[in-house]
Amino acid sequence: METIELAQIAANAADAVRGEDVVLLEMKEVSLIADYFMICHGTSERQVQAIARRIKEKAEEAGVEVKRLEGMEQSRWVLVDLGDVVCHVFHIDERRYYNLERLWGDAPQVEPVFSQES
Repeated sequence: METIELAQIAANAADAVRGEDVVLLEMKEVSLIADYFMICHGTSERQVQAIARRIKEKAEEAGVEVKRLEGMEQSRWVLVDLGDVVCHVFHIDERRYYNLERLWGDAPQVEPVFSQES
């Protein structure tokens, strides 16, 4: 599976449970951490948990091992590490504070393609 496909799976999973302002950043040329960051937010801790669980579920259905899942206890910033794709699921307040899109401003944004069946 291409990493962009995995990034799109994560974006669709977030969108399916009403993750807001879903952004994909192509990190290949700006960081060794991952090929893509998927960033989104929820408006409550429960929603942040639901988004992270959905991403994990859809990645596993696609045969991708979830390397790490961190932050579920507080659900203010949950990191779902899928290897070459790292998903950052924020509570809206933390997203505004950390503003990863600005921090990684050199990374080109990729338009997520949303499907109806995620």
